[in-house]
Amino acid sequence: MLETLRIPVQAKLAAAWTSFMFLYAYVDILGFYRPGHLEEILGGSVHEFQTGPTFMSLALTALAVPILMPLLSTTLPARVNRTLNLVVATLYIPFSLYNVSGEQTWDYSSFFGLSIGLEVLLLAFILRSAWTWPRRTSPPATLAPSADREAARI
Repeated sequence: MLETLRIPVQAKLAAAWTSFMFLYAYVDILGFYRPGHLEEILGGSVHEFQTGPTFMSLALTALAVPILMPLLSTTLPARVNRTLNLVVATLYIPFSLYNVSGEQTWDYSSFFGLSIGLEVLLLAFILRSAWTWPRRTSPPATLAPSADREAARI
């Protein structure tokens, strides 16, 4: 028999955010293979946005949050961790869906459908894991020592 160990929620969240970022990075890298995409970037635009210092800073800011989530998911206290994961995963669902905007043709619909689908599934896993975070059960109440009980021990 194989033993299934219970994995802490923090480890599940860190693994999911790591998977999300690998997927996100590889989708961008594979996107460079679309004809004309690299020329568009080299020409100074991404979708309808002009590249430059402002765009680069905003893009880094937008990506810094999920990049830091594996670290934050393993180090923050449970209550803050749960809340942060719920908020960030919720905000990144529309962020992931937005990546298909600006496409003029449906030639790569299977690529975008698969990549966005996987990203949203990972974010849904993060939401479910954070939402169902196990609660600590309080230990059973014990009787406080009283003068009568102390006298009985002597």
